[in-house]
Amino acid sequence: MAMETDTTEGEVHLPYRFTPRPYQCPVMDAVTLGYKRVAVVWHRRAGKDKTFLNVVAREMAKRVGSYSYFFPEQNQGRKVLWQGMDRDGFPFLGHFPPALIKKKRDTDMLIEYNNGSIFQIIGTDKWDSSMGTGSIFQVYSEYSLQNPAVWQYFQPILMENGGTALFNWTPRGKNHAWDLEKIAKAEPSRWFFQSLDINQTKAVTLEQIEEARRDGMTQDMIDQEFYLSYEAANPGAYFREEMLAAKNQGRICRIPIETALPVYTFWDLGMDDSTTIWLVQMFGKERRAVGYYENSGLALSHYINWLAKWQQEHSTRFDTHVLPHDGEVTDLTSGKSRKQVLLEAKIGKVVCAKRPSSKEDAIELSRQHIARVWFDSETCEQGIECLRNYRKEWNEVNQVFRMQPVHDKFSHGADGFQTWAIWEPEYVKLSGLPIPTRNRTVSVPTGGGGWML
Repeated sequence: MAMETDTTEGEVHLPYRFTPRPYQCPVMDAVTLGYKRVAVVWHRRAGKDKTFLNVVAREMAKRVGSYSYFFPEQNQGRKVLWQGMDRDGFPFLGHFPPALIKKKRDTDMLIEYNNGSIFQIIGTDKWDSSMGTGSIFQVYSEYSLQNPAVWQYFQPILMENGGTALFNWTPRGKNHAWDLEKIAKAEPSRWFFQSLDINQTKAVTLEQIEEARRDGMTQDMIDQEFYLSYEAANPGAYFREEMLAAKNQGRICRIPIETALPVYTFWDLGMDDSTTIWLVQMFGKERRAVGYYENSGLALSHYINWLAKWQQEHSTRFDTHVLPHDGEVTDLTSGKSRKQVLLEAKIGKVVCAKRPSSKEDAIELSRQHIARVWFDSETCEQGIECLRNYRKEWNEVNQVFRMQPVHDKFSHGADGFQTWAIWEPEYVKLSGLPIPTRNRTVSVPTGGGGWML
């Protein structure tokens, strides 16, 4: 695809003071050719924002409207783009031709062209302030770190006004950006998609990679940041070591359901968010996760019907359904708690786990519990991904992890697993088993449960 010739606005040529690298040209061409959806997965230091900003500066001269540039955090947008410079010390905002600028407001990170087009940097941590803007062009920088609800909100607006959305990111596990990549690949007539690692761009050398390694960068980070691996351990993942051990010890495998054993379920209850259910069988000290289900926006009756169907298909029976502590809360509309609703369904006993003293305690209990669990690799695939990708919040500006979990598509499954970990001591008491220690060694079952590895 050939690079578009410079767009001219009077005596000003766009892009302004920017010569794209060969691999950056197709992105600029894609918008010119009429693509309304563009997604690129580029490695770190490939020039994502410099390229996308020049697309925005050019398009603002072509079509009058509001142009929003989203970052995961507002302060990040200020540091990276509003105040940022490239490796040669040239400010990113220098790509907006001064002759076209009517005004520039530092407080709002806003630039207005003489023709009325407006550019603004917005953090998706402060995205409520941008509601109702009706922007016709949006850029989502580092989309893998953003709140995906923002795109869900603005998507209908862009559809109505014929607007354009550009996304760029480097992988952060199989999260919403991974999902968007699959959508973009499946619809090449609507989406321009490009994925480039350092072998394709040559923008970072192998010598520089080795230098980063000597400076302490892990192989996981190298694979993720420079080779675009979605499989690399997610930085800040709470259960990285535990899930890696489960994989290496062969505890993620096919596990047949034993009809002679009862099934326990462990829940995370959502209202607007997802409700998740882990289905589990116990045999002695063995803990077998044999199923996982997740859905959202549905009444509790849906999950009751799903469990009844699952029970019938697998010719087994439910023993106890364990809800988180808020399962006791009474719904003001029905006058019943969700525990009461499940009890009335008569599909097994229903209890609520204790409220943990803190989120940190619940996470630590989950760490210990993962070391004892066998996971069905197929029926629990989605739940396994939740545990692998449950992570701390990352502060891009200060380059540190916050001591709190990210609330995203993975957190609900992890919270459901925490219900199991919190209730585990209760099961141990009821069964008369010795209280497990923190010893994380695991032996492979060779009988009794009817399966072997």
